Amino acid sequence: MPNDRWIWDATTTLEALGAADVALWLWEPERDRLRITGASRALGLGPLAPECSSAAMRALAMPQDRALAEEVLRVQEPGSEIAVRLRMRAGGVCIWRGVWLEEGLRAAGVVAPETKFAASDVDKLTGLLDRKSFIAQARERLQTPGVHELVVADLDRLRRLNEALGHERADLVLAALGSRMAAAFPPGVLMARIGEDEFALLSPIRAISAADTLRKALEQPLRVAGFDIHPTLSIGAVEAMGGDEAPEAAELLRRAELAVESAKSNGRGGGAAYGRTMETDGLSRLALESDLRGAIGRGELSAYYQPIVRLSTGALSGFEALVRWKHPRRGLLSPDQFLPLCEEMGLMSDLGALMMRQAAEQLAVWRNNHRAAGDLTVAVNLSTGEIDRPDLVSDVMRIRRDTGLPPGALKLEVTEGDVMRDPDRAAVILGKLREAGAALALDDFGTGFSSLSYLTRLPFDTLKIDRYFVRTMATNEGSAKIVTSVVKLGQDLDLEVVAEGVENAQMAKALLAVGCDYGQGFGYAPALSAQEAEVYLNESYVDGAAPVKARG
Repeated sequence: MPNDRWIWDATTTLEALGAADVALWLWEPERDRLRITGASRALGLGPLAPECSSAAMRALAMPQDRALAEEVLRVQEPGSEIAVRLRMRAGGVCIWRGVWLEEGLRAAGVVAPETKFAASDVDKLTGLLDRKSFIAQARERLQTPGVHELVVADLDRLRRLNEALGHERADLVLAALGSRMAAAFPPGVLMARIGEDEFALLSPIRAISAADTLRKALEQPLRVAGFDIHPTLSIGAVEAMGGDEAPEAAELLRRAELAVESAKSNGRGGGAAYGRTMETDGLSRLALESDLRGAIGRGELSAYYQPIVRLSTGALSGFEALVRWKHPRRGLLSPDQFLPLCEEMGLMSDLGALMMRQAAEQLAVWRNNHRAAGDLTVAVNLSTGEIDRPDLVSDVMRIRRDTGLPPGALKLEVTEGDVMRDPDRAAVILGKLREAGAALALDDFGTGFSSLSYLTRLPFDTLKIDRYFVRTMATNEGSAKIVTSVVKLGQDLDLEVVAEGVENAQMAKALLAVGCDYGQGFGYAPALSAQEAEVYLNESYVDGAAPVKARG
């Protein structure tokens, strides 16, 4: 019979690879040479073909994926497999697969578009596993005897990132965090992006906690599109014994996510380990939601007042009004316990209007009853999106008219996210609020979302330094530099600067040394009821200064 076998020559091979959008690669570390044959141009690898150095390979990868490019180039044992998802500057997302043929001498494999591998188990933004695949693979890993740790990390304030930077730039932050996470752990650790702002990992228990490693890797500052971002994470963790009696992976993940919710209740950057007492929280949340619907009408939500003190003299300058819920059965609840529910239920505008009126009326009483309190101010936070409330400006005018407060006595605190979502529109609204007699403060300044070019155009009176930088300025050189820079900026723009989170006299002294005007925090007092705040007011005027704790 005639020989019907196909005779493949080099030309035919290249045509086939090109038609399939696939390329072959050969890496020779000793020669520092990467050879690429096939559809290099379609894959965005044209600048590398037909051969290039390792430096060129790294340079062509997207910056946040360069650590992953090292996985292709890193010398491994013979037979070791390579499977890496890389984004290249000149093309799309590619999957590099291959194997080490000889120790330290050669590795070879194939590179193709992600779609060719039907990589439905991969989160396209970060290259990590998606939720479904993470659970499936975790189920297999948990069959291995030994103690396993499952950690879930939730990126704090992703919504504010989206508002300030836009979704595309916020996605760059998530992609960078995914790359950092992949670089921080050895290949044996299972990692995934399990939600819009949630990352998860499963690892055997190690000497160094996986949660600590994750926080250290992801909470480093990063710069995206000209903005300095300081990510913080709320982290939950749970341990489980592997083997035949191992818990179901989905159940273990649920427990870790409960721990995340518990961590969030302690404020930004918190952490918690799962405990059985958390199981009641889900049912408790449903009951809390039901109670919240009528809480405003029943007068259960009210303003508490945290003192703001001039650092140079210790004189009381004013208060910030902070909402508290006097729940009939649960007692006094802090904002972290119910404000997220208010936001979900669309109650923030009603709550904002209530707080503004209540705080203004209380300030008017103090100013009328206490001659020494004639220059006191009260600051009220505008919730996310409240700057766009149609009747906000008219409310300010009406409240000032009803209470008789002079211009500047009522101060409205606005977040950077609200301003940067639409700076031009914000400038118009803030100008109208200023004309209506409200003073204006930019809250949490220093978190990195604002553009300084807009700051000079907006009618702010005050910058407020985020408590994170104040709390860590003694131990973190970066935080100390940010505090100093914000104070200097305030001085240059003739703005007052208020530092949040002042916990003791040492912090107050350090802030005063760099020229900060005002401080507030637990070092002076927590948020006080109206009656307690009046006592504090009287005592501070009698003593001549508001006392600050020696230690936090």
